[in-house]
This record gives sequence, C-alpha cells and structure tokens, in this order.
Amino acid sequence: MNNILVTNEVTKQFGSHTALKNVSLEIPENSIYGLLGPNGAGKTTLIRIINQITYPDKGSVYFNGEPLKSEHITQIGYLPEERGLYKSMKVGEQALYLAQLKGLSKADARKRLKYWFEKLEIGDWWNKKIQELSKGMAQKIQFVVTVLHEPKLLIFDEPFSGFDPINANLIKEQILNLKENGTSIIFSTHRMESVEELCEYIALIHQSEKILDGKLSDIKKAYKNNIFKIGVEIENADKLLIEMRDNFQVLSNSYDIKERQLDFKIQLPTNESKELLQFLSSRANVNSFVETIPSANDIFIKTIQNKGIAHE
Repeated sequence: MNNILVTNEVTKQFGSHTALKNVSLEIPENSIYGLLGPNGAGKTTLIRIINQITYPDKGSVYFNGEPLKSEHITQIGYLPEERGLYKSMKVGEQALYLAQLKGLSKADARKRLKYWFEKLEIGDWWNKKIQELSKGMAQKIQFVVTVLHEPKLLIFDEPFSGFDPINANLIKEQILNLKENGTSIIFSTHRMESVEELCEYIALIHQSEKILDGKLSDIKKAYKNNIFKIGVEIENADKLLIEMRDNFQVLSNSYDIKERQLDFKIQLPTNESKELLQFLSSRANVNSFVETIPSANDIFIKTIQNKGIAHE
C-alpha cells in the first residue's frame, strides 16, 4: 500500500519545550487516519508542520513520495479546530475569495460552491454575513471551503465541534464520501466514538512522543484481555457460580429469577474459551457467549496510564 504522507523522526522544540520528539508516521493513501492524544501532546504542532505553518528542527516529511515542498500545500486541505472566517464578509464573497487562494478560477469556484451549498442545503446563506450565522452554520461554511479544491489530503481537527447530532452526522457522511472517492484523511479528535466509526488507522501521541500506531482492528486484537460476557439459562445459579469461581475469575454477575437468566463477566488466564463453552454447555443453556473487544477509548486510557507508570 502506498502512503500519502510519511514523517521520519520529526522533532520540534519551542525554547526549552519539546513539542515533538522523533515522531515517525505512515499515513496510507485513501484511508482515514486518527491522530489521537491528550491536550498538549503535540498533535497540533505536527499538523502545523504538515501544513508548512512551521518547520521541524529535525527529521523529514514526505508527501505522496516526495519531500514536502511549498507547492504541495495546494493538495492539502486543513480544517483547524479554531475556525478562521472573516465575520463581517458575506458567505459567498468569502467562499469565492478563499477558493481562489487555493488556485481555483472564479468560474470553477462558483460551480463547486453551488454543488456543495446544495448538498448541505445552505444555498440561501450566500448573501448572509458570517456574524449572522450560528457556530454550527459557520462551521459548515468552513468545511466547504476546506474541501472545495479537492485536495489529495484533508486534515480535520475536531470537525464535529459545535454541531448538533443531525449536522454532525451529515458532515460524517460527507467525510466518508470523500474517502470513498479517493481522498486521504487525517482526523484529529478527542471523541473516541468518532474514531470507532471513521478511522481505519490510528496513532497515539503522548508527551511529544508516538506511543502507539497501526491498524485499529489489529491494535484492538492486541489489547484483548480474554474477558467474556456470558448469558445462560439455568435453574440453580448459585451452584454454577460456585463452580465458576472455583475454576475461573468471575468479574461480575447478576441473576433474573423470572427469566432464569444468569449473566456474568469472566476473565480467562489464557485463551480457554472453547473449554469454558464446553463446561457451560454441560450445565446450562448458553444464550450468549461474547468476547469483549476493547474500545478505542479503553485503549487510549490504558496506553496513557501505562506510559505514565513507565515514567515513574
């Protein structure tokens, strides 16, 4: 698989503060790549380097197989967390101006703006001033001017901030459509549910260093801890629970007398799920037997905590 962006041991310091330390990433083409980390981890500094707003003190960045150069900026779209629209300008006038800064002719810009304004149902905002719009409405305009020049790489920093659920879902659909049409996307967010829904790959930056990266599905498999949620139908739940506790680590349990349903969570020392299922099937009707896969949020928290322990 080809990479749209590669960073090799990128380091950046501001005075005595190290914002990034030897950060190496590979962003595959036509993927949605989650850039994660606590506040102050170094994510924004890395994004600014990719956008050539600032430059690394050490290391290198490659865009589409070439060393990152000034002309590549026209192939990158950046939606910052802090929006940058001119409040006193009219929506249409500003959108045309920003589109031309990205290299579009006025005619092409009008054509593409018409398409996006219709798609997002904002056509009647053309002559409104930005200051007349709500935060969510202004963010729709910012999204449009970010994607309008059809860049190869899009960088979204908290793109759903300020949106109600309906408009957040609308923007999410457009992000997925852009990816399906060949755009590569870096997605920076604190919303782990959005990571689960959108990202194929993730990297976790903490205290200026990359501490985790890879395909999200592979990382989840690596973080599995042999915990199973199980539901069985049985008359004598107490007897089974005694047997279970003698042989396995039962983390929690509950029993519905009316339904004769015993639900419990159990952790196995190794991958003994087959033996456990056989054990239960000989004593009860097994209604559910599901291994719990850690969420992106679980992985985020556990990795940060482990990193903190390692530093102590």
